[in-house]
Amino acid sequence: MSVPLHTHGTAAGITIPIVGKIARGPRRPNERHEHIRLLDQPSSSEELSGYLAVAASFGPLERSEPTVSGLGRIDHLDDGDIVRIGANGYVRTLYRVASPHNALFATDRCNSYCLMCSQPPKPVDDERLAEHLRLLDLISPAPRELGITGGEPTLLKDGLVQIITRAKERLPDTALHVLSNGRLFRYASFAQAIATARHPDLMIGVPLYADIDYLHDHVVQAQGAFGQTMLGLQNLGCHGVPVEIRIVLHRLTVDRLQQLAEFIYRNLTFAAHVTFMGLELMGFALANLDWLWVEPTAYVRDLEAAVLFLARRGMQVSIYNLPLCLLPRELWPHSRKSISDWKNDYLPECKACGVRTACGGFFTSALKRRLPAGIHSLSA
Repeated sequence: MSVPLHTHGTAAGITIPIVGKIARGPRRPNERHEHIRLLDQPSSSEELSGYLAVAASFGPLERSEPTVSGLGRIDHLDDGDIVRIGANGYVRTLYRVASPHNALFATDRCNSYCLMCSQPPKPVDDERLAEHLRLLDLISPAPRELGITGGEPTLLKDGLVQIITRAKERLPDTALHVLSNGRLFRYASFAQAIATARHPDLMIGVPLYADIDYLHDHVVQAQGAFGQTMLGLQNLGCHGVPVEIRIVLHRLTVDRLQQLAEFIYRNLTFAAHVTFMGLELMGFALANLDWLWVEPTAYVRDLEAAVLFLARRGMQVSIYNLPLCLLPRELWPHSRKSISDWKNDYLPECKACGVRTACGGFFTSALKRRLPAGIHSLSA
């Protein structure tokens, strides 16, 4: 089931965005400075001064403090969630306290234009470093893991180093997973700056789509990207920054999965993790679906050979976003649940499946658009 991450109302007294924690109940006066009081019904007795803002499902609100009223819905907002309220009354959820899969959205910009990008980039001036640092200051309790994604987070340059450093200071026990195309790490000084932050549990996830430069460059729509990414990975490895190699499975490159696995083993053996990921039917993937779609049954044997080649040589390998019923049992130990809790979904025929609890199921987007052939229930 998809979880809404935004709602909209009428703002008053808001000239710059406000980032704060949702308070569904009253807070002590000394706590209100970091909270946004959320109301689902009028109250004449509660003292509302001192909050960052007051938000309500009804309205208008006649108050001197910043307000947003007439919100379309608020049932998805939990106590402790962190939101951003814009001057236009748009309330976006930045952090869900009940979710184990939160990510800091660094920027809409990107220096690649991947054919299957699920979050298409936008050429906008979206400098929000101060908001990102404030978000890290507000998160409580500390999560087990936090992602940093985009767009391309490295376009923040020194700002990304500041974010990683602040995360280490404020959330020292939280693993940090940065999704990047790796191209800007071709500058050794940048890779060294990331290493110098000395985050105790950092991983940089970098996509590599082929062992041949022109194939990778075509997928990311950027000439020279393969060489830049490979140099970036090598620089990160030289400075001891853990990296994850991410491979999205689609028609343009699945024919060379075995060659790619051998290339990774020979050139990127230092990688901490290699992941093979099913195609998410969102963003550019929909526009390019006729080029990209291939039935998993058509490449599963090549996938099996690639995964087992790496695993038998001691590399950590995982498969995401492919249901167990489409995988040989030899690959089940490498299959993982979907990386995002709001993207796990199942078909009616999955109800009787004996391995459903171990299966990642499908992206919700796939249920509405195209499902792979051969889905069936299995015994435990």
